[in-house]
Amino acid sequence: MWPYIFRKFLYGLAVMAGVIVVVFLLFNVLPGDPARMTMGQRADVQSLEAVKKEFGLDKSKPVQFFLYLNDLSPIGLHGKDQQEKYNYVKLIGLGEEVIALKVPYLRRSYQTKRDVTTILAETVPNTFILAATAMIFATLIGVFLGILSAVNRDSWIDHAANSFAILGISAPSFFAGIIIAWLFGFVLSDFTGLNMSGSLYSYDPFEGEIMTWKNLWLPMITLGLRPLAIIVQLTRSAMLDVLAQDYIRTARAKGLGRNAIIYKHALKNAMNPVITAISGWFASLLAGSFFVEYIFGYNGLGRATVFALEMSDFPVVMGSILFIAFVFVVINILVDILYAFVDPRVKLA
Repeated sequence: MWPYIFRKFLYGLAVMAGVIVVVFLLFNVLPGDPARMTMGQRADVQSLEAVKKEFGLDKSKPVQFFLYLNDLSPIGLHGKDQQEKYNYVKLIGLGEEVIALKVPYLRRSYQTKRDVTTILAETVPNTFILAATAMIFATLIGVFLGILSAVNRDSWIDHAANSFAILGISAPSFFAGIIIAWLFGFVLSDFTGLNMSGSLYSYDPFEGEIMTWKNLWLPMITLGLRPLAIIVQLTRSAMLDVLAQDYIRTARAKGLGRNAIIYKHALKNAMNPVITAISGWFASLLAGSFFVEYIFGYNGLGRATVFALEMSDFPVVMGSILFIAFVFVVINILVDILYAFVDPRVKLA
């Protein structure tokens, strides 16, 4: 088992290394001057030089790449006067430099001069809440509709559930978001009490910062539509296969009730593909929330990244991409390890 986990860990490191190289090339090597885009076209030469020196943009591209890797690495080479910047723990002293253990440093925003890690810490929890609630919504409604469709095969209920699933898969999130925001946040706002846009946190002059849960509903539904549609089809297909098994016929012959057969025997054995889909979709929802958050003005990682891209604030964009890639890698490794525990044949393949 341990060699299998070690191999998966090495694969994860290789994927992250590839993502780091691609991200650096996209935002540092392709044509364009980050300092000029940050300061504007009317900035004087002295201001541009100061910005380049502050962010290391005055060095050659290979040196910039080495410094970027050194910042991202949990173990890096840093000066003794940089302890406050990197918050490192000294491992080995090398004169004026030290080999140190630290949290990966994602650098600072060009625009706000704040650490990218701080920006992520403020926005990621909101995106996590949005993705988690969207996944819960998709799972509960999707499994229910899938069961309903399977036990009423070829009926109008089955056709309606399949049509809904096809519509949910076909509609892109940004298109569905615009329609849902306009319909429920504008046209029917007096009945729903919902707004077209709004953050999870709002400011009340008397109570201060409060959570506004109603602003979560529309982006949650929009983000959950596609996984919901997939779960409906997976649950229906798995339930039809299980309901055709011999032990289900035996249960019916023994006189077990319909609900007992469906929920106690069939559903448990039909959930494996659904669980697989849920684990894969959760990471996808974290990445897929970018435009949904932007459409609804939801204060999460996606909205912050889009704003940073508009302002050419590349460290924030690069940090967001690396974080999402890291989440994908970690979830995939955990799912692979879980498969190996459930089915020993996996680690022997």
